[in-house]
Amino acid sequence: MPTIELHDLDDPRLSDFARLTDSALRRRIDSERGLYLAESKFVFERALAAGHAPRSVLAERSALPEVGFLLTAAGFGDAAREQAGLPPVPVFTGDAAVLERLTGFELHHGVIGCMNRPAPLDAADVIAGRTAADAAGGTGRRRLVVIEGVVDPTNVGLIFRSAGALGADGILLTPRTADPLYRRAVRMSMGTVLQVPWAHVGGWRELGPQLHDAGYHVATLALDERSVTLDEFAEQVRSMPARFDRLALVLGSEGYGVSDACLRTADTLVEIPMAHGIDSLNVAASSAVAMWALR
Repeated sequence: MPTIELHDLDDPRLSDFARLTDSALRRRIDSERGLYLAESKFVFERALAAGHAPRSVLAERSALPEVGFLLTAAGFGDAAREQAGLPPVPVFTGDAAVLERLTGFELHHGVIGCMNRPAPLDAADVIAGRTAADAAGGTGRRRLVVIEGVVDPTNVGLIFRSAGALGADGILLTPRTADPLYRRAVRMSMGTVLQVPWAHVGGWRELGPQLHDAGYHVATLALDERSVTLDEFAEQVRSMPARFDRLALVLGSEGYGVSDACLRTADTLVEIPMAHGIDSLNVAASSAVAMWALR
């Protein structure tokens, strides 16, 4: 594993880590689908386990042995790269203080991997359960989460973390929803954006029929006079498991909630009862509460 000691922080090879925004990384023309950053050894390991190819790595010296082990175990070690006719993955290293000057912050657990973005999944495959993560081959009980217009990457990352922890089978993202591979989303998700299958979808005119044709009951969190409480809906789900075998939970944007088109598509509107005059929870917190109740 070739290691490159950092001396010149203006080295253009370091721009992926220090001088490019998330959107600029996504648009890198020298990468087939763009790039994203995997911060911490834990998230870097999840990215490698997902089969995402590393472009380069930035690591503290103390983390170098583990970085070498992870690259080799995932099939990106020097021997495997040479056999494939590819150069070794460059690993930049230096003291923690030097790396902090480069990135502008203390590295999370000593590693950042610059990863090539994977090929996007098709929404139809996520809906049907035909992704590599679906051992059941698309049959049986399924839980999907639809994120509509949530623009804060922190919230998107936290929703993914809850989805991964509470057994969601996939996530669908409507237009204007923040990119799950933005740095903050990846970090806040603890790498679950690299595990839970997800896909981008169009508007509700297209998505509604897709979900209903696949047998999903669409339940939307909404502050609406027609809404039933989460407790009431969860009891329906428990008492009629066959009817709710396939359930899609829709979460709306931080400021405006869900769209009118989404409200028209929903089979059930659901609200989480509040106390002390508070009208609602943050969307990430609401997602965790609802996914737990409907798991």
